[in-house]
Order: sequence, then structure tokens, then C-alpha cells
Amino acid sequence: MMNALGVGVDLVDIERVEQLLRRHGERAIRRLLTERERTYCMSMPRPAQHIAARLAAKEAAYKALQRAGNARAVGWRDSEIVLNGDGSPTLQFHGRAKAAAARLNATDALVSLTHSTRSAAAVVILVGGADAGEKSAGR
Repeated sequence: MMNALGVGVDLVDIERVEQLLRRHGERAIRRLLTERERTYCMSMPRPAQHIAARLAAKEAAYKALQRAGNARAVGWRDSEIVLNGDGSPTLQFHGRAKAAAARLNATDALVSLTHSTRSAAAVVILVGGADAGEKSAGR
């Protein structure tokens, strides 16, 4: 049986992302997104919508990892949205985020993204086996 080990949700205003891109351009994108994410987002007609969704997912993942302790050290590129063959998003952890997920004994990160013309939102749920939930409950 799988247990929810952490949950996070976030909402990002797309206009704020567009302002960020106008002011800081490529430098901001390189700081916030992985190469794979940058390539995908910049190939879209309105990149800011897709960047905002990924930023929301990264912040939601950060919130879900809080139970692991020291999640503050997790950087923007330590979590990555990757699209499956069917176009659905998955969340992959790298570096400090991967270590934090391991401390929680998380075996998967479920992610849902959505956006309108004005905002983007994401929900992240960290899950693990029944014994993982019992191990992390005492932390």
C-alpha cells in the first residue's frame, strides 16, 4: 500500500513570469530551469505559461519535501518536469531534492500541472510504501 508522505501546491502568475523574462531573459531561465525544461518551454508559442507551470511544480515539490528537513537547500534545478511519451508530466528529482526525497523514503512524486492565460498551478504528492510512511513518521 502506498502512503502520502508530503504534499505541496503552488500558483504562479504568468504576467510576473513574462516580466521576469523581459527584465532578465536567458539568465533567469538558466537559473530556474534545466536544459530539457528550457528547450521545451521556449519551443511553445507562449513560453511564460509553461515556465510558470514548471515554477509552480518546483515550488510545490519544495513544499512537499519540507518534512525531510533541510529542504531549504534544494535548488530550482534540483527538480525537473519531464514529459512522458503521452505528454503527461512527471517529476524527477536531482541533487539535494533527490536526497531529501530519499530521507522521506519517497518512491514516487505525483504531479499535476494546469494553466490558464493568467496563472499556472501545480500539485505534488510524494508517495512511498507502507513501511516508508512508518519510518518517516517519527522524523
